[in-house]
Amino acid sequence: MITIREANQDDAGQIAPLIGLIFDEMQLEELDDVPEPDLEKVITMAYRTHSYLSGDATTVVAEADGQVVGVAFGYPGEKEARVDEVLRRLSDKSAAFETPFEAESETDGGEWYLDSIAVSPDYQGHGIGKRLLAALPAYVHRDDENVMGLIVDFDNPGAMALYERVGFEVVGTKMVGDHQYYHMQRRLQVPEMVH
Repeated sequence: MITIREANQDDAGQIAPLIGLIFDEMQLEELDDVPEPDLEKVITMAYRTHSYLSGDATTVVAEADGQVVGVAFGYPGEKEARVDEVLRRLSDKSAAFETPFEAESETDGGEWYLDSIAVSPDYQGHGIGKRLLAALPAYVHRDDENVMGLIVDFDNPGAMALYERVGFEVVGTKMVGDHQYYHMQRRLQVPEMVH
């Protein structure tokens, strides 16, 4: 059985390898010389912070048999700099990083930005990504937003098809590192007020 829930500090060690998959795919030049265990350690520390769990951002996990098998991480676009500061600060304290990790801006604001979504390779193709995406509107509304945004690599048509199936549309393109991405958005229904 798969459970979708907000992450807590104890999940950080299981979230880190999933987020590491995304960093691998992005092929960020500034991380080329950082050993994977050191990067994973910094990511783990980030997902133990209040900022990442429920302060500036929201982290949602898919759990199966007591294991985290999927993760979605997002925040209101206006909070991007504060969220990025967490990794910059933690990487600055790690001897494995020659210079602090400076994330490039991925959102223009005016949206709840889905920064990361990843599913364990052992659980891909089982609808977990779709379930994570279905759970996110509640957090988007909680943050007083009604537009979700994300970027997807030109070279990832499978992910693009999933996002289109759940209502995302291409609204532009964005360059991050040396990769070109589609910027996609999904407008959410404004929840009705309960009297």
